[in-house]
Amino acid sequence: MTYTLLNIVFLGVVVLVAVAAVVARRSPRWRAIGLAAVLLLTMTAVFDNVIIGTGLVAYDDSLISGLRIGLAPIEDFAYTVAALVLLPAVWELLARRRPRQDEHS
Repeated sequence: MTYTLLNIVFLGVVVLVAVAAVVARRSPRWRAIGLAAVLLLTMTAVFDNVIIGTGLVAYDDSLISGLRIGLAPIEDFAYTVAALVLLPAVWELLARRRPRQDEHS
């Protein structure tokens, strides 16, 4: 199984959970997720390039798409994107809603 195929299956589940959160009207704060995405994807790019460049991790070229950011295969970034979407969506789905201030009366 290629990394791309594995990512498609994994990201498909993430999309379903994110859609469930939106349908339940418990959509995560997408602006905050966007800011976190910039930071985490940058950190992922740096970290992945370091561990690949030092030889700690290697990839079978027949299992990746060939698209890279530096030394890191693009498929490596799917896990960061999945976490950025899945974790806030699950958090919103599992969160108990507090009553509004005007509902306390």
